[in-house]
Amino acid sequence: MMVGESNVALAAARAVACAHGVRCEDAVVIAAGSNVLVHLKPTPIVARVMTGTAALHDDIARWLEREVAVGAFVAERGGPVVPPSDLLAPGPYQQYGFWMTFWKFVAHEPADRAPDAREVGRSMRELHTVLAGFAGDLEPLSSVCNQIERQLAQLRPCPWLSEKDIELLRAELERLTPTVFETSLPAQAIHGDAGLSNLLQTRTQLLWNDLEDVCAGPVAWDLAGLIASARAHRRSETYVQEILDGYGCRDLKALAPFLDADALYAAVWQAFDTQRRRPARTTAPTRLKQWLGQSAD
Repeated sequence: MMVGESNVALAAARAVACAHGVRCEDAVVIAAGSNVLVHLKPTPIVARVMTGTAALHDDIARWLEREVAVGAFVAERGGPVVPPSDLLAPGPYQQYGFWMTFWKFVAHEPADRAPDAREVGRSMRELHTVLAGFAGDLEPLSSVCNQIERQLAQLRPCPWLSEKDIELLRAELERLTPTVFETSLPAQAIHGDAGLSNLLQTRTQLLWNDLEDVCAGPVAWDLAGLIASARAHRRSETYVQEILDGYGCRDLKALAPFLDADALYAAVWQAFDTQRRRPARTTAPTRLKQWLGQSAD
């Protein structure tokens, strides 16, 4: 995330808030990655401003409308999510070229403090139970396959990515498509990006955040994303198994193709985003480097 972009995202969020009579004179950026999160202090509202992930979607407004609709649905039923703002219509809005939505500010523990693994699994299970009742229009999981295909089509050979590497990524997508992206497993509304980074630990419970990638697919996609995230955060395999125990899933091996697909998705996204935003970079981004190393084994 470039500092200039983060500052403009902050200004955009403040402009929308001020236009709707929301006090935000002490607004501050609290996170800056694929999205910029702005706490509109002193008001307990967080603006989620799309930056890098905007490139993933053709109809950004529709994607964000789905995110807000699903967040409101789960929150209204007491599910474990950060609710949309009730002090400012959650949106989506567009300002200074940025799309954004607004959510309640939730006080939480520092991100480096690991939540109890079984509680993580139970929270994921609770979220899926509530999401199973969502009947609104959602993109299928196959839309993720389409995103990967679009990103692969725009990759170009560079010092850290050869034409052979790109072909290996394409071949892996082809291999996984029937098992994961065209699976016959039961589909329902799922989080879509269920990593530990999107889980807030409050004093009383865990709350899921960032529903931007919500879609209709098998719960195995979320579980694989959660396991991959735990491993990326250097959690032990015991921690991983406890997550599954908390969820009620006993078979880690059954998730193998979904774990492979999650790794592929992360590798392609990082390669695409790096070439788009930092074309002068001379080393492979972490997830791509890991994927290429594993494919060579």
